[in-house]
Amino acid sequence: MDSMQFLSWACIVFTVGMFSTGLTDLKRMRVSKSAEDIQFLPFLTTCLNNLGWLYYGILKTDQTIVLVNVIGALLQILYIIMYLYYTNQKRLVMSQTLAAGAVLTCGWFYFTKFLPEGDTRLSQLGLACSVVTVSMYLSPLTDLVQIVRTGDVKCLSFPLTVATFFTSTSWVLYGLQLNDYYIVVPNSPGIFTSLIRLYLFWIFVPVNQSSPAYKPMQI
Repeated sequence: MDSMQFLSWACIVFTVGMFSTGLTDLKRMRVSKSAEDIQFLPFLTTCLNNLGWLYYGILKTDQTIVLVNVIGALLQILYIIMYLYYTNQKRLVMSQTLAAGAVLTCGWFYFTKFLPEGDTRLSQLGLACSVVTVSMYLSPLTDLVQIVRTGDVKCLSFPLTVATFFTSTSWVLYGLQLNDYYIVVPNSPGIFTSLIRLYLFWIFVPVNQSSPAYKPMQI
């Protein structure tokens, strides 16, 4: 197995593992018959992100990107359906889902009808996907500020933090091998934010030994 095959499999295994952390929330919904205390928007935005990268992988004819994002999109769709089933705010969830569908449709129409096939379409799609991915990685930074103030890391998921670190690292190395900075750049913040979270665990977990060090949370 050469380095590209190894990195390809690493990207697949770590990314699918990261997406699968949402199964914890799925189990909680099934047991409690409720979606209370579980956030919906991370499922929806991750699904949109997966579909964008899926299109990028198809245009680039990269089977690794395609496979990972097919699995990721299917998992997110499952989470969305189950959330809709168990939530008491069905009207709000449906409106958010329809709004996301409208954004997705407008994006597909723009990239397929207004941009020529080839490098222009691929580069603009890569840029759009990169912006969304960077935003998703950086969005929890406000929570990290609160954790530093309170010294309480119970709102963080240690398994998800580790999975995010290895996922981001594998994609950065994979992108470097391909000289594709639309893969490298958006995954670099994932390494940075994961290291910050691991550092917070190292600092604050000994203080909280009497209580669980983390609880699972959705991606």
